[in-house]
Amino acid sequence: MNLVFLGPPGAGKGTIAKVAKEALGVPHISTGDLFRANIKNETELGKRVKEILASGGLVPDEITIKMVENRLSESDCEKGYILDGFPRTIPQAEALSKMSNVEGVINFVLSEEEIIKRLSGRRMCPSTGRTYHILFNPPKVEGIDDETGEPLIQRDDDKPEAIRHRLELYNEATAPLIDYYKAKDVVLDLICTNDPKETEDNFFALIKDRK
Repeated sequence: MNLVFLGPPGAGKGTIAKVAKEALGVPHISTGDLFRANIKNETELGKRVKEILASGGLVPDEITIKMVENRLSESDCEKGYILDGFPRTIPQAEALSKMSNVEGVINFVLSEEEIIKRLSGRRMCPSTGRTYHILFNPPKVEGIDDETGEPLIQRDDDKPEAIRHRLELYNEATAPLIDYYKAKDVVLDLICTNDPKETEDNFFALIKDRK
């Protein structure tokens, strides 16, 4: 089954993708992972991406599209895939339509208030990167890392004002994509709740009729 995941930061795309790829027997493909793999393997595309990122530039569509095309040609994609982080633009969506038939676009739906609560509650140990959540996964002692005893920090991009800005950018970029895919009748709205199992059940109920 060929799926695209669309959703704001904090929606839980990675959590659902982990469960879905096992259940469906398809790979979870994120653009971030593709960039890192190509850079690590020193492919021609990877070398170009490394230079662009080192100079502070944005990776152009044609490179991202080519990486995705190469990845979708691999044998583990024969039964389908889950694309996460691609497409981000209408030109990318049009390019994808020439490579493959998208059967479902999972649109992760949750309120801005809930997203802010999820993301602003994250805390991190500065030396190890271990993460907690003040509501859903708190440390044993409030504000202190369980293993190192260090004070936990809140990353700048997890502060409410930064989250709101990220959501504005996401909504501006994604709204046209949702309209694009709605015109193709492949958008499936996934209602996300605080219960991971309930969200999983919602996901599998959505795709049941698309299989």
